Amino acid sequence: MTQTTIQERLSWDVTPELYNTIRRLWIKHSKAEDGRDLQGLIDTLSEDCVYEIIPTGQRWEGHTGARAFYTEFLTAFPDVKFNLTDIVIGPQGVFEVADMTGTHRGPWAGIAATGRLVRLQIMIYFPWNPAAGKFAGEKIYFDRAALSEQLAGE
Repeated sequence: MTQTTIQERLSWDVTPELYNTIRRLWIKHSKAEDGRDLQGLIDTLSEDCVYEIIPTGQRWEGHTGARAFYTEFLTAFPDVKFNLTDIVIGPQGVFEVADMTGTHRGPWAGIAATGRLVRLQIMIYFPWNPAAGKFAGEKIYFDRAALSEQLAGE
């Protein structure tokens, strides 16, 4: 997706049809993640999607990268659950806040498996790619110190 400025994105009009399209795709994405349906997840993403974990600086590009991200994440936290607490849907995409819980069973974010339960509040931005009519990936935010403390058993 061509990089757009925030001013350009703020000028995007929202219509009931666009809102419903974005909302339905986010629901499809969430159901695919809950069902561990990797192809279902990929189907909601533009070909040039980018996945970023902001606190760690990790980045994956394209469908191949998205598959690698999800394979690593779902292997690291095979029992992961997201309890949605807030959501905003607009023409720029979706922003969600969720309480994540999962057992750390595989390497993730450069940390070897610990077997410890993780509880984090995470914030995820799903930028909208209007040309593709899909999400352009995810930007994931969380408190890195809180994760480190939990995985260190402190």
